[in-house]
Order: sequence, then C-alpha cells, then structure tokens
Amino acid sequence: MRAHHVMTRNVVTVNADTPIRDAANIMLKQHISGLPVVDGAGRLIGMVSEGDFIRRGEIGTQRPHIGWLDFLMSGDKGALDFVRENGRKVGEIMTRDEIHAATEDMPLEDLVRLMERHGIKRLPVLCGTTLVGIVTRSDLLRAVAGLARDVPDPTADDDHIRSRVIASIEKHDWRPLQLGVTVRDGIVHLSGMITDERFRQAAIVAAENVAGVKLVHDHLYFFEAMSGLSFRSPEDEGWAQAG
Repeated sequence: MRAHHVMTRNVVTVNADTPIRDAANIMLKQHISGLPVVDGAGRLIGMVSEGDFIRRGEIGTQRPHIGWLDFLMSGDKGALDFVRENGRKVGEIMTRDEIHAATEDMPLEDLVRLMERHGIKRLPVLCGTTLVGIVTRSDLLRAVAGLARDVPDPTADDDHIRSRVIASIEKHDWRPLQLGVTVRDGIVHLSGMITDERFRQAAIVAAENVAGVKLVHDHLYFFEAMSGLSFRSPEDEGWAQAG
C-alpha cells in the first residue's frame, strides 16, 4: 500500500496570516493535533501543532529569561523564543525548517519509517510542492482496523471508487469529520467521527450509491459532545463482542 491509499485528501489547512486563536479553535473543533500551513498557491510552507501552543505568554508558560544569561547566550535564540511565545499569527509560531513530507506513491513502510525516525504524528503528502493530502497515525490505525485480514493491494478501479465515494460524501453538510475511506475489491470501509447518528446512515447510503461498490463496512464512531464520550460503530461493537 502507498500513501495515497490511506491519506486524508480534504486537508484542513491555515495560512501564515491566520491568527493563532483561530488556528487553536480549528484544531479543537476538528479534533486534530496539527495543521499544515500553505501559501496562496496551496504550497506547503510550514506546520503548526499542539506543541507550538505550550510555551505562550497568554497563559504564563513562556520560558523564564535572565537578562545577563540571555546576553551571554545567542541573542538570536532569545529573539526567536520571544516571537514564538508572543506572536499573534501562525507564521510566527509554525515550524518552517525540516518539514518532513511524503509523496503520493511513497510505500507505507517508508512512510512509517519516516514518522518513527523523526517522532512525528502527521505527514503531509505532496504532489510536487502542492499539498494533496495528509497521513496521520489515525489513518494508519483505520487501515489496520478496516483491513485486518489478508487482502490484495488496491486496483486502479478501487482507487477510482475511493475518489468517487469521498466526493459523494464530502459535498454534504453531514459529512463525517476526519473521513477515512479505504476500498479493496469494491468493498468500502468508512471511518471518521459523527456527532449525529443520522449522519451514519447518510454516509453509508452515499457510498452504496457509487458505481462499483459491492459492500460498505461502517467504522464511523459517534462523538457525544455533552459528555465528551465516543462510541464505536454498531458493526465494530458487534465484532468486538464476537471476538
């Protein structure tokens, strides 16, 4: 399997001028721990993650600075720390250097090795310099959960089916958050998060109506906002009890 078989295509992004408060709210609302930063042409220019919000002046967690020690140390580092701890825009706190990325055709084995080597949880996927998707640890987990048996590699037809299923679901307001779609031999596995049980059946029906789809497996988990609890799909719950 390769990156484009498991990646999330409709990536939530921000730009360098996005206020950090907006970026933080997007991450909370979408239940994601990091965001790619792109320019006006969709080119990846940085990454912002939860770690960039740990040392912040607003919450009093900035690093203590001792005047004479700062003087002896690099002034450049002191200035950079000040900007990261007090900057108001994403471009002022994001990681710019050493941005690791995958290509669409990168084998998952190489992708996982890259994530492990650099201790990263999400890997942008590029076509040239343009961001076309992202692979997270959750995407890999979904692939394992949905395909926990010996199955052949996806065919070109499966790739086309997957694209059509994603398009048929993503255009609706009820689309699941962090939608994941994998297809093997015309059998579709849906994963992601829903906040209304009615969205589950809508997503399944949308997938079933795509030409070439033989069967749809439901791995969508339900998130209850009031309690903060999440629940497995009825199908996954049945498999868990049977096991």
